[in-house]
Amino acid sequence: MPYALPGAPATPPLTVAVRTLCEFAAKHGDLDARFTPSPTAEQGQAGHRRVVQSRGAGYRAEVSLQGTHRQLQVRGRADGVDAERQLVEEIKTYRGSLARMPANQRELHWAQAKVYAWLLCEKHQATAWNVALVYFHADRQEEAPPLVQRFEATELQRFFHTLCERYMAWAESEAAHRAQRDEALARLAFLHGTFREGQRTLAEAVFRAARHGHCLAAQAPTGIGKTVGTLFPLLKAMPEQALDKVFFLTAKGSGRGIALDALASLGDSGARPLRVVELVARDKACVHPDKECHPESCPLARGFYDRLPAARSEAATLAGSLSKPALQAVAERHAVCPYYLGQEMARWADVVVGDYNHFFDVSASLHAMTLVHGWRVAVLVDEAHNLVERARSCYTAELGWGLFAAARAVAPAALKKPIDRVARAWRALARAQPAPYQVVPQPPAALGLALAQCTQGIGDLLADGVQGPHALPTALLEFHWAALHYLRLCESFDAAHSLVDVTTHAPPHGRKAPQADVCLRNVTPADFLQPRFAAARSVVLFSATLAPTRFYADTLGLPESTVWLDVDSGFAAEQLKVRIVPAVSTRYSRRADSLAPIAELIHRQYEQEPGNYLAFFSSFDYLHQVAAEFAARHGEVPTWQQTRQMDDAARQAFLDRFEPQGRGIGFAVLGGSFAEGIDLPGSRLIGALIATLGLPQLNPVNEALRERLQQRFGAGFEYAYLYPGLRKVVQAAGRVLRTPTDRGSVHLIDERFRRADVRRLLPAWWRIETLALPAVSPRNSPTAGATMMAAR
Repeated sequence: MPYALPGAPATPPLTVAVRTLCEFAAKHGDLDARFTPSPTAEQGQAGHRRVVQSRGAGYRAEVSLQGTHRQLQVRGRADGVDAERQLVEEIKTYRGSLARMPANQRELHWAQAKVYAWLLCEKHQATAWNVALVYFHADRQEEAPPLVQRFEATELQRFFHTLCERYMAWAESEAAHRAQRDEALARLAFLHGTFREGQRTLAEAVFRAARHGHCLAAQAPTGIGKTVGTLFPLLKAMPEQALDKVFFLTAKGSGRGIALDALASLGDSGARPLRVVELVARDKACVHPDKECHPESCPLARGFYDRLPAARSEAATLAGSLSKPALQAVAERHAVCPYYLGQEMARWADVVVGDYNHFFDVSASLHAMTLVHGWRVAVLVDEAHNLVERARSCYTAELGWGLFAAARAVAPAALKKPIDRVARAWRALARAQPAPYQVVPQPPAALGLALAQCTQGIGDLLADGVQGPHALPTALLEFHWAALHYLRLCESFDAAHSLVDVTTHAPPHGRKAPQADVCLRNVTPADFLQPRFAAARSVVLFSATLAPTRFYADTLGLPESTVWLDVDSGFAAEQLKVRIVPAVSTRYSRRADSLAPIAELIHRQYEQEPGNYLAFFSSFDYLHQVAAEFAARHGEVPTWQQTRQMDDAARQAFLDRFEPQGRGIGFAVLGGSFAEGIDLPGSRLIGALIATLGLPQLNPVNEALRERLQQRFGAGFEYAYLYPGLRKVVQAAGRVLRTPTDRGSVHLIDERFRRADVRRLLPAWWRIETLALPAVSPRNSPTAGATMMAAR
C-alpha cells in the first residue's frame, strides 16, 4: 500500500472482526456437515452464561480487544479473560460427541483463541499467555475438561501477522469495491426517468424507513412497480446509512427472478459495481443429491476449504449478478459445492436475493451471519402477506408414524434399541388418546426422550463416516432430520404461540394398536419473528394485500413503531368491472347446484368479451367438476387446467397458453401457483372469475387454530378463516390489471360477497355491482345459456 502524499487524506484503516479474519484465513481442509445438530443461538448464549457464572471473581466476560497489522484493524470480544492468570477462554456450546468434532473445526477455534491471546499479550505487555478451549454440552448442561495450551508472545504474534497477511489483499479489494459501490449508488438515477403513480410515494417511504431505522408495512396495488420502487430507494440509502447489505426475500422462485431482473436494470442505470448473490435451497443447488455433505461421501467436500479461496476470488470479480447458474459455473470450474459457495459469497455481497427461509427460518443463515458479523442490513419482504403461513411452517414440525415406520424398516442393527424405544413411546401415546384428534398440553415427554436418544445414535453413525454400500438409507435420514427439527422446536415450545396435536388412525389390517401422527404446530409466528426484525436496521414488508393491519401486526409481531402505508391505486374504477354474483352458493353442501350456473356465467362473459380468462376454485375437485360441466356445454371454447404437483415446465406451459389476443379459459385453484405472483399484462388476461371466498377448510386442525387465536387476540374466526380467505381473493383479482393501460373484469361468485364484513376487506377503489342470473336450462337444452339480466 503506497504512502499518502503530504497533505492528502490518510488512507482509512481496514477493519475486520476476529471471527471473520479466522474463518477467512485459518479455515482449510474438508467440508464436513456431520457434527450435528448444532445448538441454537439461545442455547449458545445460555451455555456461555453458565460457564462464566462458574468462574472466579477476577474473571471478565465479553472483553473488547483490538490490534493492528499495517493498516488492518482487528477487533473482537474474547469470551472470557482472567488477566491475573494470563488466561483467555474461547467458549463453545456443542451437542453430540466432542470426539467426533472435525479437526479443522477445532483448529478454527484454536485460531480465534490465539488471536485474542496475542491481543492480550500486546495490551498487557506479556511475554506469554494461556489459551483454553472450553466446550459446554447444551443437552447435558456440563462442561468438558478444558483444552489448555500456553503460547509465547512471539509465536502468537507470528500467527496473528500470518493471518492478517492472508487477509490483506482481500481486505484492500473489498474496501475498494465498497468505495466504488457507494460512489455509484450516490449517483444512481431512477432507471425509468419518472416514477409511476404511487411508486414515488412507496419509494420515499422506503427511504425514510432506512434513514430512521424503523419497520415499514406498505400495501401497494399491483402494476405500480413495487420491486423497483423498494429496491431503488434502499440502494440510494446504502451509502448514507452505511448499510452493509440489502436482503430481498421472496416467497416463490418467480419473485427471485423478478428481483434479479430489476437489479440488472438498475445496474445498467449506474449500479454496475453492485455485487448481487442469489441464494437457493440446498437440494436445488446440490450436484450430488445421492451423497452426504462430508469428505468420505462427496468429492466436492474433500478439500473444499483449500479450493474455496480461488473460487471466491473469481466469483467476486464477475460482472453482473451471481445467480444460480453463475454460481454453478464458478463452482464447477473450481470443483467446489455450489450451495456452500453461495453461502460464502453472501458474506461479501451487497444484495442477497433469496427465499424467506434464509432470514426467518429457525436456522436461517442470513440472520445468523447478521448477528455474528454485526452487519447493518435492510430487509425487503416481497409479497409479505405470505409470511404468516410461511413462518408458521418454519416453526411447525410434524412427525408421522409412516415416516418412522419406513425408517425403522431399514435401520441398521446398531439402532435397534433406540428405535424400539421410540416405537414403544409412540404406541403408548397413541393408545392414550381419547379421540382421533386431540390437542395435548405440551410435547409428550416420553416420546421426546426416546427421539433424543435415537437421533443421537443416528448422529453418531453419521459422524463415524458411514458410506458406500453401508450408507444410511434415505428413509432413515429423512426421519432423522424431521426428528431433529421437532426436538429443536420442543425446546422453545410455549402454548402462547404453538400447540401440540396428536392424530390417531385406525390400525392396518391385522394390527391391534392404533397409529398416531404428532405435530408441534405454530399458531402465531410473532414470537419467533420479533428478534429477526430487531436484527435489521430496517425492514420493509410490501404487498398488494396487507389488510387488516391489526391482523398482520399481531401475527407477525411487527414493532409498535411500524409505519403503515396504503398506497393509492393508480387504476381508475372504470378499468376494472367488479361484479358480485349472489345467486350462486359455493358452499360445499350446495356445490352440485352451482356447477351449471358457473359454467354458463363463464361462457356468457366469454361471449360478451372474448379473450383469455382465469377461473378460480377452492379445490381441485371443484375445479374438475366445473371444468367438466363447462366442456360438456361449450366444448368449442379452448380450456386448460391446473393440475396437482405441476413442475416448473408444466406451470410455464399453463402460462404460455395466455397468448396476446388469445382466447380461452384457464381453470386454477385459488391460493395456488396462478393466483398470485404471475404477470399476464394487456390482452394476455382480461378477466378473472372467482368461485369461492377462499376460506380454509373447516376441520379439527383449523378449529384448534381458531380457538388459540381467539384466546390470544379475540378474533379467532377472522384470523383463522376470513382474513386469509379474502386475501387470496384479492390477490387473484389482482392478476387482471398489470399495467396502467389494462382493462378487465372480475366476478365474485358467492352470496357471501354481499356481507358487510366481507365487503370491507375488498379494495376501496373497486366499484362493485351486483349481477343477477336467470334460471339455467338443463344441459344441451336450446335455451341453455340464455341472456343474463343486465348488471344492476
